[in-house]
Amino acid sequence: MSAEQSEATGPDLSKGIRFSEIPDGGMIGGHVGDQPVLVARSGQEIFAIGASCTHYGGPLADGVIVGDTVRCPWHHACFSLRTGEALRAPALKPVSVWGIERTGDTVRVTIEVPALDGATHQGSAVSRVSDPRSILIIGAGAAGSAAAEMLRRRGFTGNITMVGRDADPPYDRPNISKDYLAGNAPEDWIPLRPDAFYAKHRIELIRGVSVIAVDVEKKIATLSSGESRQFDQLLLATGAEPVKLPVPGADLPHVHYLRTLADSRSIIAATSSAHRAVVIGTSFIGLEVAASLRARGVAVNVIAPETIPLSRVLGEEMGTYIQRLHEEKGVTFHLGRTAREIGRDTVTLDDGTTLRADLVVIGIGVRPLTELAESMGLLTEKGVVVNAMMETSIPGIFAAGDIARFPDATTGALIRIEHWVVAQRQGQVAACNMLGEAARYESAPFFWTNHYDAAISYTGHAEGWDEIRVSGKIDDGDCLIGYRLGDHIVAAAAMGREKDSLAAEIAIENGDWAKLESLFAATHDAADVTPTGNVKK
Repeated sequence: MSAEQSEATGPDLSKGIRFSEIPDGGMIGGHVGDQPVLVARSGQEIFAIGASCTHYGGPLADGVIVGDTVRCPWHHACFSLRTGEALRAPALKPVSVWGIERTGDTVRVTIEVPALDGATHQGSAVSRVSDPRSILIIGAGAAGSAAAEMLRRRGFTGNITMVGRDADPPYDRPNISKDYLAGNAPEDWIPLRPDAFYAKHRIELIRGVSVIAVDVEKKIATLSSGESRQFDQLLLATGAEPVKLPVPGADLPHVHYLRTLADSRSIIAATSSAHRAVVIGTSFIGLEVAASLRARGVAVNVIAPETIPLSRVLGEEMGTYIQRLHEEKGVTFHLGRTAREIGRDTVTLDDGTTLRADLVVIGIGVRPLTELAESMGLLTEKGVVVNAMMETSIPGIFAAGDIARFPDATTGALIRIEHWVVAQRQGQVAACNMLGEAARYESAPFFWTNHYDAAISYTGHAEGWDEIRVSGKIDDGDCLIGYRLGDHIVAAAAMGREKDSLAAEIAIENGDWAKLESLFAATHDAADVTPTGNVKK
């Protein structure tokens, strides 16, 4: 996965800045040569690290400091100011640390200490007596690959085997419906790691193969290739698969679902000859596909039974705004409608309307792949039930990602969330606990979605709400939206207000509901805050 480097702006830190200019608990972005660097202060301590997030190159100097860490404003990755370590996904690679000289009130940044390899622990690699000898990871997506990397980062020296159904090595899944599908991201940006990474760190990556059975007592997994693998600890990260549309013609060659990189490649290949596409479903994936197809010059019709796209997740006002963005780019919506039949070059709706289509993409949701977990005797309930440490009902077996039904750190209720960043962070927590570290998954859920020039971030979790509060103007693409359930706001969506989005994430994780409320009262003009009524999804 490639990330563009943030532009080198601000003062030349190699020439020095005044210590008194750096606010306590704050930071200043600058550069050394053409390298963007940020300097941060905590009391009398000064830190200097690379200022470009290793995920997509976000400017860390525009983020927020939490203790001795900094969070990226774009997608909420977190780095250590002391070591540069990537502490939280979506970034999996560290940033460089820079040397500092202080003379009187002058602080000068000196030499760069290059970032360590992403799977090298920033401290001492300690092999624990209680460590398992062999760890099997079933699934090579967000959760599985993040877990494998974290195991090595935490100093685990035993065997790691990662088995994935996908023929491709672990890749940047969010991009396959966004920039990659739109033609704005080249193929070499998509892999999370170069192929050599897995060999270098002794991670056996088995691609294009499924685990078809697991003997829990003997701790042996049988693969679809006929091979088997022994394990001491096991992580289930089998993910999800698209829900299939049960209508005639849904299996025709020009009908596509989008879940894998291969799926995205197939859709891209189809656009070379397709002129008219129908997207069935107004899920985030469906609408991102619509935007990407428009970027390629394909005419797009969207069909969905909802009357307002995404209103169940973001509310009616935001849903209406997103619909308008698409309509301004030429997308035609057929809402309150379903597809009755797909023909070779048409889609017929339930009211008899016929739409021309030489490409059809279906995005009506996904279902967790829990069959293997069920055959193993694990407790399942709309997913694989885990505790806060991602351990299942059978000790020594963990689950993470789209299949995991875990306790919400805010309410304690069991929830299952299909977010890329959630899966990565859960994989990291599971890896730590496989090594006996007793870590808990307590991060606020986070995801982002892009629609043309509009980037929307969402933190927290609201399955329903009593009230929506809007600070700013949705129509201007500058707003923070709070979803209140009961006594406090439980989730927030943002456009153009990256620091507010980070502040909301931090407040949710700390249970600081007063701070969350203050984002709608003190940070912005009170006249700019609009309740939108009693609405529930």
